[in-house]
Formats: sequence, C-alpha cells, structure tokens
Amino acid sequence: MSATVSLQQLTDQLAALEQAAAAEIQAASSAAQLEDLRVGWLGKKGRLSAVLGAMGKLPGDERPLVGQRANLLKEQLQSLLSERVQAVKSRAMAERIAKESLDVTTPCSYTPPGHRHPLISTIEEVVDIFAGLGYRVSEGPEIETDYYNFTALNIPEHHPARDMQDTFYLGDGRLLRTHTSPVQIRHMENNPPPVRIVAPGRVYRRDAVDATHSPVFHQVELLALDEGLDFSHLRGTVTTFLQQFFGDLPVRFRASYFPFTEPSAEVDVQWRGRWLEVMGCGMVDPAVIRGMGLDPERWSGFAAGLGVER
Repeated sequence: MSATVSLQQLTDQLAALEQAAAAEIQAASSAAQLEDLRVGWLGKKGRLSAVLGAMGKLPGDERPLVGQRANLLKEQLQSLLSERVQAVKSRAMAERIAKESLDVTTPCSYTPPGHRHPLISTIEEVVDIFAGLGYRVSEGPEIETDYYNFTALNIPEHHPARDMQDTFYLGDGRLLRTHTSPVQIRHMENNPPPVRIVAPGRVYRRDAVDATHSPVFHQVELLALDEGLDFSHLRGTVTTFLQQFFGDLPVRFRASYFPFTEPSAEVDVQWRGRWLEVMGCGMVDPAVIRGMGLDPERWSGFAAGLGVER
C-alpha cells in the first residue's frame, strides 16, 4: 500500500472486499470452509483489518466515515456467514435424511412384558383375601412418634423394643415405625367402632441381614373391633385367611406374648411335614382399647400381623 491513501481509495477497497467476501461465502459448501473464510476476512489478521490499518493515514475528520463503513461491512459479513452456516447444515441434514431409509413395517425387537414384583403380588393377594372378608385398607406414615409406635400400643418405656439396637431413631425424637400397628391407633382416632381394617406397609428394624431378617421389610396387619368379639372370631378369621392363601393345610395356634394383645398366639401352618410360623395374633389388650377412649367392657377386638418377606 502506498505511503498516502485517500478516503476514496479506502472506500473502494471496502466495496471490493465486500463483493469478494460475499462471493466466497456463497460458494462455500461446508461449515469448515465458512470458518476459514471468517478468520481470513474478519479475523485480527484478516483482510478487513489490513484495510483498516491504513485508516490512520487519513485526516482526522475522514476516519469516522471509514470506521462506520467498515463496522457496517463487518456486521453484514457476519450475518451472511451465519445464514450460510445454517443453510449448509440444513442441506447436509436433508442429504443425510434422503440417504437413510426406515421401513416402519419391519417388526421391532421383542421385549418380553414385565411382571409384578413377588412382594407386591403377595401383599395384593393378602389384602384381596381380607377385603373379601369385609376389611378395608388403611395406611399411615412410615416416620412415627414414640406415642403411636409404642405408648399407645401398651409398650412400656422399659420394653426391649424401645432399645436403640431394635429401633431406628431420628434426631428429632421421632423414629421409623417398627410395625404397622400404629396405623390401627391412628385409624381408631378418627373412626368409631365397629372397625375392620387391614394395614399393609413397610417397616424398619435394626436387624442384621440373614435368611429371615432385614432392616427393611413389609408387614400386613389387621384389626377388628366390635361388640362381642372373642378368640373364636380371631381363630376363624385367621384360619380362613391362611387356608385361602396357602390351601388346605393344617393350622395351629401356640400361646405367645405381645404387649398389645392378651391373650396372644403365634400361628403355624404345616408344610412338608414341618410346622412353619407365619403370623402372630391376639385379642386387643383392654389397656389399648381404653387408650383409644373406648370402654373395654363394651368393645373387644382382635389383631393379627404377618411379615410378607417371610
């Protein structure tokens, strides 16, 4: 470039640059080519910068004119580059789609249907049997208070079930319920007798994992409260359930102890010549009925529960 330059010369150079750049941009057929053009025309060492480098040789009043024209040209070329990039990408996608073919009538890979989890299926079967006996489902929270999990169920403060090794206690004094029996208390607070409910749910205990124990497992408990209920009603209900669930197997009741029932019993079924413990049950302790605000001389009831995993 000569030692002196005029406004007209720079204006002509910008016009020529615009035409040449536009032609090359329109001729580009790939994003990589367009990126090279962007750097070659608009980069710090590009052709537009070379033209602007001579602007310092113009008189002060002419420099703004060239600067405005150069900025406008830069914006135009940037816009043209963006439009061309999109056009190139769209054309490439269209060509790819045209080359690819998909036969929508081709059979897809076979995916076998899923199945209900055995625990869920078992819970549903147990609940369905009790529903057929007139019981309805009731549920409660898994995070409980000491009152609902222990006190209201006639479990005194010194009872081993309250120990840290048996119960998961939370920092605020609440705990993870160790059985679904609290559901019975919560239900009775809002539903006057007669009551017949079944309470399925997840429970937690600090048990080591083995063939018959887990820190998290499922229980299904039932409660019947009415006038005139006695152990024969409990025995008939439990036996009917077990024979519907297991089939026509021998059933036996063994005396046992639970804080919230009196008398209490463990229930076994005979399987392959051996007795298998399947659930616990008993008549609701009068202290529990009294704690519900009811008269144990008028109302009596029975409760039973089973561990689903077992």
